[in-house]
Amino acid sequence: MNTYFWIIFGILFAALIFSFYRRYKLVASMSKVPPSDKLIILTDATFKKQIAKGVALVDFWAEWCTPCKIQGPVVSEIAEEISDQAKICKLDVQHNQRTATQLGIRNIPTIIIFKDGKPFKKFVGVKTKSVLMKAVNAALKA
Repeated sequence: MNTYFWIIFGILFAALIFSFYRRYKLVASMSKVPPSDKLIILTDATFKKQIAKGVALVDFWAEWCTPCKIQGPVVSEIAEEISDQAKICKLDVQHNQRTATQLGIRNIPTIIIFKDGKPFKKFVGVKTKSVLMKAVNAALKA
């Protein structure tokens, strides 16, 4: 019976190591995707002015956040497609804590779509491009 335990333990341990390796490779490949030139990088000083008019999608993120590294390329793709219709922005919460605190950002990634300076829709966690595009289009039509 003791032998079976170690065999099962070994198999489970190998599966765990393999899953960590796959996640590492995914994050490493996502980190190599350059951000879009059409993204607007926000700070505490520029935040209110940038979201004041029209529709703005703001990705609240931090460099150390693994899910944020997965969400980043999705936001860049959206910027490439619709930056002429809506502002697509990123705000690093680690370096711009005042804005994040005022908006009650407790988990990242958080994406908020603003319409004329007011929050229109909020997403917490990694979201697909289609979900975000649908929400931006809804804000543009509202």
